[in-house]
Amino acid sequence: MTSTTKTVTLDTPIQRGEQTITAIELRKPDSGSLRGVTLTDVLQMDVNALITVLPRLSSPALTKPELMQMDPADLLQLGGEVAGFLLPKSAQVDAFPAA
Repeated sequence: MTSTTKTVTLDTPIQRGEQTITAIELRKPDSGSLRGVTLTDVLQMDVNALITVLPRLSSPALTKPELMQMDPADLLQLGGEVAGFLLPKSAQVDAFPAA
């Protein structure tokens, strides 16, 4: 895992056919991945903005129906990671100081 990817372990796994998804890897978005949403909506973790952006950033790729049925705690975790990717490096140090 690098600074351009984060892995989120789900509190409530997603069942996709025979597959059970217990963790999602997110990649840092590029500008094209953010098309159709405002940065403020993503930073405020607006549900509609996250439902638009997360399928573009997640591996395995989450679908809109999966996101709409997702445990809110898991959506909050994913949204927090996406918002963290958007912070400048100087703000990341201030917001998330090293232990």
